Amino acid sequence: MTEEQLLKEIVNAVRVCGAIILNADRTKTGIDEKAGHANFVTTYDKKVQSELQTKLLAILPEAVFVGEEEDVHASVKDGYAFIVDPIDGTTNFIKDYHASAISVGLAKDGERYMGVVYNPYLDEVFTAVKGQGAFLNGEPIHVSDQLLENGIVIFGTATYYDEFAKATFDMAYEYFRKALDVRRSGSAALDLCNVAAGRAELFFELRLCPWDYAAGSLIVEEAGGVVTKIDGGEITLNEGCGVLATNAVCRG
Repeated sequence: MTEEQLLKEIVNAVRVCGAIILNADRTKTGIDEKAGHANFVTTYDKKVQSELQTKLLAILPEAVFVGEEEDVHASVKDGYAFIVDPIDGTTNFIKDYHASAISVGLAKDGERYMGVVYNPYLDEVFTAVKGQGAFLNGEPIHVSDQLLENGIVIFGTATYYDEFAKATFDMAYEYFRKALDVRRSGSAALDLCNVAAGRAELFFELRLCPWDYAAGSLIVEEAGGVVTKIDGGEITLNEGCGVLATNAVCRG
């Protein structure tokens, strides 16, 4: 299977699962709480993940599957690994806020290889293959060339980790003073893609898990941006970290 065929099949699988989100019965979301503040999982998170697991492993049977809603996660060090967030922005989904996405990253020997992020509400599919650029619905995208003072900063509040709350809002205030304005969407995957598309200049969140950024970080980089840990180190897929993503000229 060629890279083009593989990406196309992944996108098709993600689109099918996007329809599950769009057609969700709002009276049957089946909300459960997980560890951490406002950390929810719904029947639909589990349903989308199960469907994605079936479809993605049918496309690439040799891959392992790492989904957010699993208790034990396989190693992504060797071979292919799908790293999946079935509904990034679960609280938004619960509230019918229309800012949620399906995020599918494909790693190869521990390195980010392909990324697909789908916003079903806007029918926007962001894609990237390592070394081949980033795309929105098949059209090339690129980060902006604006400096911070002419930019928008998006941030996530690391909601599940109370210990980061004050530092997060202190940083947001500092960026608010330096940039045009700040935004908070509730979906790190979409935030990263908005940086990639040149809609914002900088995104940060002090704690994310690999399924939050496995796809979106590659899309940013392939769009000409830079993604690092908050301290400037290299992000990895084997453990969570704080994430800073910017265009090439705006490093905070």
